Parts: sequence; structure tokens; C-alpha cells
Amino acid sequence: MMARPLRYRDLMEFTSAMASDGVTVGSIGHSLLGREIPMISIGQGRRLCVYVGAVHAMEWHTALILLRFAEELAEWQAEDHFRYGMDPRFVLSGRRVCIIPMLNPDGVELFHGGIAEGGVMSERLKKMNPSCDFSHWQANARGVDINHNFNAGFDEYRRIAADMGVDSPGATRFAGEFPESEPETQAICGFLRSVGGARLLMALHTQGEEIYWDYNGFAPGAQLAGARVLARYCGYTVARPEGAASYSGLKDWSLLEFGPLAFTVECGRGRNPLPPSDTPYIYARLRRMLFRSLVI
Repeated sequence: MMARPLRYRDLMEFTSAMASDGVTVGSIGHSLLGREIPMISIGQGRRLCVYVGAVHAMEWHTALILLRFAEELAEWQAEDHFRYGMDPRFVLSGRRVCIIPMLNPDGVELFHGGIAEGGVMSERLKKMNPSCDFSHWQANARGVDINHNFNAGFDEYRRIAADMGVDSPGATRFAGEFPESEPETQAICGFLRSVGGARLLMALHTQGEEIYWDYNGFAPGAQLAGARVLARYCGYTVARPEGAASYSGLKDWSLLEFGPLAFTVECGRGRNPLPPSDTPYIYARLRRMLFRSLVI
């Protein structure tokens, strides 16, 4: 699966097959078009580590990366042997690892398959994207960029976006009418509020091989130290987002709402959308960092 496109049906088949002793498969909610947003949970501890992928549709590779990470975590737990100097009994008895591979399933399906003729949103989507080319689509099915739909500098971002000519739904950068207007955003925010926030939150995007650690100048002290540790394990650059990327993202909201540790990891290098053949290499580069992030 690592080197081929991931459709929603593949995601659901894979996550369903993972359910076993020590691995729980559930859902945090549903997308705008009613698709379930699955979550894989491993470990029984009180410290919560949350990993989120495919927030942006054409960055679907991040879902594959997290599915492989979940598969290896389950193997690690079952085989009970040290990995990267860590004992799974110690790590997973103190932590609950929650992996949400695909936060934006409707967008990913648009990217791969285009508009479903006769679908409930088909005419609206054609107006938003008359070319019907979804190869650079980032948003959900309503044309809202989920990663700008969080309550972290939302109004300021809307002003910046308007200056860039983005003031209506479309492929990217439209933040929505108000924070958490989208069911996908509501699902992840609701889940995190229900558990009192995460000890570690990591949102995977593409591309740039960078780790973003602050929110518009706000970053509790542990953030920079944590980012440097993560970077040491994967060779990525510790960086601050610039311009519009500095506002209303999942990492930004989590920092404001719950404090550290919360990071955005820009996976891989090239031009989006990255080719599927890049995914195994990206995971190999990130593997040690993902495992070691459990104990930072």
C-alpha cells in the first residue's frame, strides 16, 4: 500500500482489519458527505499522543505514512521487543496513541476521483471548480480549507486571505464563515476537548522537510526544545511558518487551547502533490522520529 494511491475504501478496509487485542478502531465523527473519520488507538496509558494526516486533500500521502506507523506500533506491541531503545511495555502502558490517518476523506476522494455525477454537492463543486480538475484540491467538499478553519487568529487570517483574493469557497485557503464551521474540524476539536487535549499532537502535511513549532510568535518554551528533538531524529529543519500559513491551523489551535506539545510536520520534498513513489522514502526518513516522539 505504501507506494500506491490511497482511496477512502482502502482506508476503511485497512483500519477495520487492524482491530485486535490491544488495537481499537473507532471514529471521531463524520465528514460533510457522511464519511466516517476513523481513528486507530494503541496503548492504555493516560498520556495521549495524537497524530493527524490528510488534512489537505492532495496531501493524502500523510494518511499512508500514519497507517504504516499504526501497523508498526501494533507489531511492536505484539512482539514485545525493544525498538529505538524503547520498551513497548513501558511506553504503551503509559500512553494511548491515537492515529487519525485521514481527517478530510471527502477532499481526498475528490482528488482521486473527481466529482460524483448526481452527488449531493456535484453542482456546487462544478461552480467552485469549473475545470473539474481536482489534482491540486486542498479543501473539503464545501470548498473550505480545514487547516484554516480553527479558532487561532481566524479573523486575521480572513483579512489576509481577502487581500490575496480568497473570499469564497474553492480549492484552497478559504477559511469558512466562522471557526469550526466544518464537521471535520468539529470532529477533531470535539475529540480533543473530550480528552482534555493531547500530551503530544502532530499534524502531518507535505512538503518541505520542516517542523513548525510556534503560532505567530506564541510558543511555550517546551515547543522549540521538542521540535529540535524531533528534527534530530529525522533530519528535518526546525522552522516557523510564514504569512498565511501562520494562522488558524490545527497545531495553532491546539497550542492556544491546551499548550505544548503540538507540531506541524511538512513531510517530503518537491512540489505538491508528491508522487506516490515518494511515500516509502518519506516514511523511512520519519520512522525513527515518529517512534521517538512518543517519549519526548
